[in-house]
Amino acid sequence: MTNDNFSKYSEQAEKMFMAPTRDYAKLAMDYAEKMIDAQMTAARTYSEIGLSQARAALEVKDTNALQAYAEEQQKIAQDLTERVKGDAEKVVAMNQDFVNEARKIVEDNVKTASETATAAQSK
Repeated sequence: MTNDNFSKYSEQAEKMFMAPTRDYAKLAMDYAEKMIDAQMTAARTYSEIGLSQARAALEVKDTNALQAYAEEQQKIAQDLTERVKGDAEKVVAMNQDFVNEARKIVEDNVKTASETATAAQSK
């Protein structure tokens, strides 16, 4: 009898606490991995842009080259603005996915807890 009760308690603890905790931890780790990847990609891209512009500045040797460099800077600034906007949209989408998945885990856990409580009351 005691082993049977312990088994039921263990099963309930698994359903109500351990499984949702593991699901949330997996979700959080996946989110962190995606976020770090996005940040590393953005940092690499922005660094490459900065270094290429620094190299281009070193090539300026006269007024014509300076004018061409300045015009190129405007194009680079526009491109960079679009990249930053795209990166921000990517992060917003990742955040929204995380929130939606976390909400689903909570809803599933509430449903499981409700079903477990109802089953326990009926016994």
